[in-house]
Amino acid sequence: MEILYLIIAVICIVLLTTRLKVHPFLALLIISIAYGIFSGMPLDDIVLAINDGFGGTLGKIGLIIVLGVIIGAFLEHTGGARTIAMKVLGLIGKKRIPLAMGAIGYIVSIPVFADSGFMLLHPLNKGLSKRAGISLAGAAIALGLGLMASHTMVPPTPGPIAAAGILQANLGLVIALGIPVSLIALAAGIIFATKYASRTYISPEAEEEQTEAVEEEEKDAPGIWRSSLPIVIPIILIVLKSVLSAGEAETASWVIRGISFLGEPVIALLIGVFLCLFLPKKLHLDMLSSTGWVGKAIKDAASILMITGAGGIFGTVLQMSGIAELLGLALKDLNMGIFLPFILAAALKTAQGSSTVALVTTASILAPMMTSLGYETEIQKALVVVAIGSGSAMVSHANDSFFWVVTQMSGMNVKTGYRLFGLGTAVLGITGAVAVFIASLILT
Repeated sequence: MEILYLIIAVICIVLLTTRLKVHPFLALLIISIAYGIFSGMPLDDIVLAINDGFGGTLGKIGLIIVLGVIIGAFLEHTGGARTIAMKVLGLIGKKRIPLAMGAIGYIVSIPVFADSGFMLLHPLNKGLSKRAGISLAGAAIALGLGLMASHTMVPPTPGPIAAAGILQANLGLVIALGIPVSLIALAAGIIFATKYASRTYISPEAEEEQTEAVEEEEKDAPGIWRSSLPIVIPIILIVLKSVLSAGEAETASWVIRGISFLGEPVIALLIGVFLCLFLPKKLHLDMLSSTGWVGKAIKDAASILMITGAGGIFGTVLQMSGIAELLGLALKDLNMGIFLPFILAAALKTAQGSSTVALVTTASILAPMMTSLGYETEIQKALVVVAIGSGSAMVSHANDSFFWVVTQMSGMNVKTGYRLFGLGTAVLGITGAVAVFIASLILT
């Protein structure tokens, strides 16, 4: 009966968030309480699970998510994200537009939300496609898949950070695995965009007003080094901490202890925020105010924090109800291996549309049963996070806000959107899952 209740709980989460448009935070909270009651948990334990699940989860990753969103806000508002885009374009070449747009989307989506990233880069995408005389479809799909690849698999994007926090995975290892896996997946996505999507002709009419606005922004935008440092330095520090483990505090050298401190995700991202202060041509205190860039970024982060905390509640309720161990043993017998997290995430993403919700919910379901499933080492936990990310990339369709951003801004009708972007995300996700599977054979 408990397994049946879990299946009903997941279906209810999907129905509440899609059909009834209930916020995922409320849906997860309500269903967690309902599941606890129906599974026979003592009422005091349900309250304890709510407090421990919410506070414990956000205590580990809440600040990391907020700081990552602030970095993204500065890069977006100062034009730093566009500077990075133009540099990547210069390195790859304007003749290979789908490849360039895929790479640009991949880099920009690490600090900037995928929806914002597409809107930010759309004028550049249109202008380049028009100048090259090619269909907008190939470039738009490559851009969308590039944004989706890092959005779902590479911290410090909020979704993967949340999943890593819930599963207590080493963030440095998640980054070290997420980057190559997502790049392999993106390579397949770019081939799909170049060979298949580009056959559908969509006229790339660039609006003059947009072009002029882009040129005006580029005048005050920071250079490539200033723009890159807030992203690159935190990632290097976090990965270095994982590589140079401090071991025993008494025996570790002061250099390793220092790197270990600076590589703590909160400290590393705080350094990234500090570096962001050098991005504006002239820093105004209004930018740091509650109504400025920082205030808006914190408001944007609030929704993710609430969903992540509610996911933590759901996972803690499952753990305290005793179903986690039971279900873990049952699923282990199916011998699905690393494909299990991928399939769960893909099912949730396809059903309710949000990659972040799919990441958080899948991680919350798996967290209490990781030991039963045999995912105990740090490398195994990191592989599970990336596998969940691969699943949460697919399949994007009408219930996903990003689907509408990509299709409507690119002039695609719904049928074309399903055929190009929906299928493209499937290619991206499946390739990522296969790459994770191969990595698990080599590393475990």
